[in-house]
Amino acid sequence: MYGEMHPCAGGDPIPLLKPSIVVGRRENCDVVLRFSNISGAHCELTLIDGFWFVKDLSSSNGVKVNGLRVIEQRVDPGDTLSVGKHDYQMMYDPSQLGSMLGPGGAIEPKPDMFSRSLLDRAGLESKHTKKDSR
Repeated sequence: MYGEMHPCAGGDPIPLLKPSIVVGRRENCDVVLRFSNISGAHCELTLIDGFWFVKDLSSSNGVKVNGLRVIEQRVDPGDTLSVGKHDYQMMYDPSQLGSMLGPGGAIEPKPDMFSRSLLDRAGLESKHTKKDSR
């Protein structure tokens, strides 16, 4: 599972079972929302680099992220995704979905494997050799 959409008005969470999901009123959508103000194919959710992105599929009543109407937008964990007039809180963990971004969107640094010599990493470099090489 790739996360969940929690209805803000209450109800069961909707599991996000695939990395690309079409949300709409039609029965062939991945997530079917049976409301008259939801378009047949309302929006698409796509998982990219550990984050969900929403794209409005030319719906009648639009898509919002945190109250702002969008055409295409990243939806962060905890954000409110509005499909038509129905609000859902997005719940997922980007780090479990392959993201290299840390809190605030900064790239988490990887340890620099070239900062130490092979001999040092293997525990074979002596203290005398370290002093001479600096």
